[in-house]
Amino acid sequence: LHEQDDGKRLMGYVEGLMLPGGLDVDPIHFGEEPWSELGEINPIWDELELMACKEALARKMPILGICRGAQLLNVAAGGSLYQDMASQVAGPLHRHFQRAPQSYVTHGISVADGSLLKAVLGAGEVRVNSFHHQSVKRVAPGFRVTATSTDGIIEAIEAEDYPFALGVQWHPEHLVWDYPIQLQIFKDFVQAA
Repeated sequence: LHEQDDGKRLMGYVEGLMLPGGLDVDPIHFGEEPWSELGEINPIWDELELMACKEALARKMPILGICRGAQLLNVAAGGSLYQDMASQVAGPLHRHFQRAPQSYVTHGISVADGSLLKAVLGAGEVRVNSFHHQSVKRVAPGFRVTATSTDGIIEAIEAEDYPFALGVQWHPEHLVWDYPIQLQIFKDFVQAA
């Protein structure tokens, strides 16, 4: 309890929260038992990031989630994940864990009209890189899907009635040199903070 209180107090010193990529999210946090294809988890990291994200949401603080960070944002707000898309999603899937350089875009996404993401990117169709086997399953209350890949996987979520809470399933930090529009995601997040 003391560590939780310290974490909440420390959140008072930040103006925005960026949640990076990383390991899998423990399914205990969305009420499921571990699937056989679940990857490596870190309970301490999950606890820290979930606490920070819930606190940021309560304060209406700007939030940017990247890959695992998008998944964690969804879980913190009450949603769930596919623990392993290949074994849990019906139908053929794109390769969502690419075997190509990090700065190479391997599949397309459709961005929803009227979304924060479309305003940021200025386009309804973009190509992205991809390094994940988990993804958003049940979207959290108060959030909506704002991008999907052509195989139906959720590629972005954002909070409704919220200044800036965006989760993207790809890694824009690896794309900013070759695809400068991806830098706008970070610029808009910083401006919101």
